[in-house]
Amino acid sequence: QAKLVESGGGLVQAGGSLRLSCAASGRTIHNYNMAWFSHTPAKEREVVAAISWNDNTYYSDSVKGRFTVSRDNAKSMVYLEMNNLKPEDTAIYYCAASRVFSRIVLTPGDYDYWGQGTQVTVSS
Repeated sequence: QAKLVESGGGLVQAGGSLRLSCAASGRTIHNYNMAWFSHTPAKEREVVAAISWNDNTYYSDSVKGRFTVSRDNAKSMVYLEMNNLKPEDTAIYYCAASRVFSRIVLTPGDYDYWGQGTQVTVSS
């Protein structure tokens, strides 16, 4: 059983930056595909960025060019660098791990482990 713990959320002004971290324990993540999901009361959880076990990446159109996902398997860490933040980025951000090995998946149901989430609030 893997445990994921997010950190790094907070309140930031539009145009600012945050770096989210996801620490994994209980199970190595080097052979998991990892993703960051956003969730708001108005929208279901959706992938904003994902990184495969072999460092292929995916970004949603809304964050492409502004967010960067990375991983450090030796430290069992996954990161989301968020730049040029916009008020519409305000959400709870969740780290998730998927045992689907062959491709990056975008459906929450394909992810096996989840963190508790970290709030990101971007003021205008």
